[in-house]
Amino acid sequence: MIKKETFHFLKDLIDNNDRDWFQENKAKYEEARQNVEEFADEILKGIKKIDSSIPNEFSGKKSMMRIYRDVRFSKNKLPYKNNFGIGISSAGKGGDTPGYYIQIQPGQSFIAGGYWMPQANHLKAIRQEIDYNTQDLLKIIEAKEFLVHFGGLSQEDKLKTTPKGYDSEHEQIELLRLKSFTVSEKFKDSDLNSSKAIDTIVESLKHITPLTLFLKQAIGNN
Repeated sequence: MIKKETFHFLKDLIDNNDRDWFQENKAKYEEARQNVEEFADEILKGIKKIDSSIPNEFSGKKSMMRIYRDVRFSKNKLPYKNNFGIGISSAGKGGDTPGYYIQIQPGQSFIAGGYWMPQANHLKAIRQEIDYNTQDLLKIIEAKEFLVHFGGLSQEDKLKTTPKGYDSEHEQIELLRLKSFTVSEKFKDSDLNSSKAIDTIVESLKHITPLTLFLKQAIGNN
């Protein structure tokens, strides 16, 4: 589980996002990071049983996102993120492939999965797979448990026009207009503080796996 002290550190970091404070509290950061790393290790044990494409050697440590922000091209010059991120896929934590993401942040924790903003050739392949094997995807995203956890695919990244090569009257035009194929589910701090946190997160990720496998099948070796 995620310790209350980890959330306390993040709350303090949000209020004191500067390098001097961070250096003075480096020990608390290391304790919080270790907690999240161990949490990620337990999550990986569960997800590897569900998704065999995740490499056996992939560890909690390797899945951890850097807390240090790249501020070179950002108007936001705060040096640190206000969350811990865990990235999981067959290509590691940041591979351009379908996968899973867990964010730990006071009051804003969530899990997500699928494929965010795939490169052009992958997007083309996914649309083709949707066109050819519509029922396979509908079976996944219309499943009762999928809808209970996620409510459906995110509609945030979507074309307003019709994608090239498809008819505007296509029966699944709304799916074909998507530029990302993702879902997410929010969690309370108390959910992650619970002794059942690992089981809760893995259960949610389990319902994302059919989507990631559909997307992986679509892109193949593209």
